[in-house]
Amino acid sequence: MITFTVHEPPNPPADRIDRAERLAFVRDGFSWTAALFTPVWLLVHRLWWPFVIYSLVGTALELVTEQLDFHAGWTALAATALSLLIGFEADTLRRWSLARRRWSMIGAVSGRNAEDCERRWFEMWLPTQPVIARAPGSSAAPAGVAGGALAG
Repeated sequence: MITFTVHEPPNPPADRIDRAERLAFVRDGFSWTAALFTPVWLLVHRLWWPFVIYSLVGTALELVTEQLDFHAGWTALAATALSLLIGFEADTLRRWSLARRRWSMIGAVSGRNAEDCERRWFEMWLPTQPVIARAPGSSAAPAGVAGGALAG
């Protein structure tokens, strides 16, 4: 079973469908991609400050290795430990980044896989959100009305 936290941007749209499309799901737990491809993972997820800190720590490790004449194995071990730390803290880094941009955590959901978690979340969350009907004269049918359906 996996768990996701659900985050909403500041000033969400009024319509529930528009709000649902902008939600971010952040998975709890260890991230193998963050551990194996740390700098790329940080950049893909737009974690600029953690990337800068990761780069500075990596540079400091290299400088210390050169200045103190450490064995290269110790440097590799330290770099591996740093990557593992990022893998363990990947979810925390993403939540921190969202919180810095004033996103709010609106809940958590658990399930067998990502699709199951999203389905469970929307089954629980959508009925509690208001339906905003389209303005009169718009080409789209109001929410909850099947366009073009014939009775009978």
